[in-house]
Amino acid sequence: MASVDRRSFLRRSAAVTGGAVLTTTALTTLGAHAAWADAGRPDADRPGEGGRGGYGPLRRARAANTGEELLALPAGFSYSVFGVTSTVMSDGIATPIAHDGMGAFPGTRRHTVTLIRNHEVRTAPGTATGRVLVPGSARYDELGVSGTTTVEVDVRTGQVVRDFISLNGTVVNCAGGAMYRGAGWITCEETTAGPAQGWARKHGYAFEVPLRGPEPGKPAASQPITAMGRFSHEAVATDPRDGFVYQTEDHSGRPNGFYRYRPRNPRRLADGGVLEMLKIAGRTNEDLRQGQRVGRRLPVEWVRIEDPDPNLENGAKTVAEQGLATGAAKFNRLEGCWYGEGSIYFSSTSGGDVKQPGAAPAADGFVNGYGQVWRYIPGRRHDEGGSLVLVYESQGRKELDSPDNLTFTPRGGIVLCEDDASNDDDTHPLAPGIANVNRLIGLGKDGRPFEFSVNVADDSEFAGACFSPDGDTLFVNTLGSTTSATPPGRTYAIRGPWRRGPL
Repeated sequence: MASVDRRSFLRRSAAVTGGAVLTTTALTTLGAHAAWADAGRPDADRPGEGGRGGYGPLRRARAANTGEELLALPAGFSYSVFGVTSTVMSDGIATPIAHDGMGAFPGTRRHTVTLIRNHEVRTAPGTATGRVLVPGSARYDELGVSGTTTVEVDVRTGQVVRDFISLNGTVVNCAGGAMYRGAGWITCEETTAGPAQGWARKHGYAFEVPLRGPEPGKPAASQPITAMGRFSHEAVATDPRDGFVYQTEDHSGRPNGFYRYRPRNPRRLADGGVLEMLKIAGRTNEDLRQGQRVGRRLPVEWVRIEDPDPNLENGAKTVAEQGLATGAAKFNRLEGCWYGEGSIYFSSTSGGDVKQPGAAPAADGFVNGYGQVWRYIPGRRHDEGGSLVLVYESQGRKELDSPDNLTFTPRGGIVLCEDDASNDDDTHPLAPGIANVNRLIGLGKDGRPFEFSVNVADDSEFAGACFSPDGDTLFVNTLGSTTSATPPGRTYAIRGPWRRGPL
């Protein structure tokens, strides 16, 4: 995701010697959460009550600009809704379907924020429904259906100033992250499909969307950064100190990796670099999907991926297979990834010891859990591996069900977007009639998760959470359908008394 409140984050990072020491905020959070977990999770959040560590009880609320009742929020918070699927944008094209990962950047005029938003369209090659497409533009795959839109919004009113397709010709653009020094957005394909699946080109890459340059009717030319790896990408986070790009992988049914890309030039990722996969020092194929302890620091080293752009069509080893063959660690479905407090935070959607009822085991016997949140603390130099800490692990669907995108807040908290992957009849009193409800879950310095928002409109997952550069507005999407216009994708701007609580 995008680097939010970047100056504040850089100031915090400068206080950390080489990024190798835990900051006060992180120490407080880790210690508090470990103590709370050891005590049996007293006062654990109950649906609709918001959690004692949060902002208080939630209530259904109407959008300030449309009057629709779409979200439940704590008292004092309000929201606007915009960028809804099928609404016509400034470039004359209908807003695509499937709103996913997103980043927030300074706008071009006073009181505005520029959002770059992914669209995880999963229709067949060349399908018109909800497609991200500017005819005649330079695009990687002529049959591509996915890409990004850029939206400039007035944070005072929630009104869109302009919106347009900023990249097209890609496939299954799920999440991403900020480019070095906030120059734009890295959007990622969550697939390794290719011509065998009907596409014109191979997929599974990261692409750059410059903040300045794309205009209505003139999207950026989509060119894959092959050196960053070909795999089922999810999110990325760029360390502002050295330009290293950390990447998560989300491939169901087998162990996934956590990756680091060391570019030759942080400002020109396509110039090449080194792709590496995380390994626990002194341990071969450490299984981090389960059996872990909150707060324990694990020393890390990195193993090199020799073939970052494997020819999978001819049976080459996947990036993950290459890393595992040299001892890299195993994760399960890594998704959200964000830089904050001198570290990289990332989520494992289905990791953990408490298992989802009825979940089918993977080929190696692993059964999905309810989710984990990890923190990687870089070493002082690239040849020092750093360390890894489990920040949080869910003990059941009421606490947290399948964390996907996440953001580190300007005040030192974490916002987690639920993707209710458990499908275990997850109902909620504020959303009657919806069988699998999705929420925004906060994780503050007291170590306890709490409900911050509930999607009461439909069963779409939350995605793309990110704060405005001034830290006063939380932008977030609900995905909608990835194959049709119903339910629609939506983007929200949430404002309120943030300093009253941990976010």
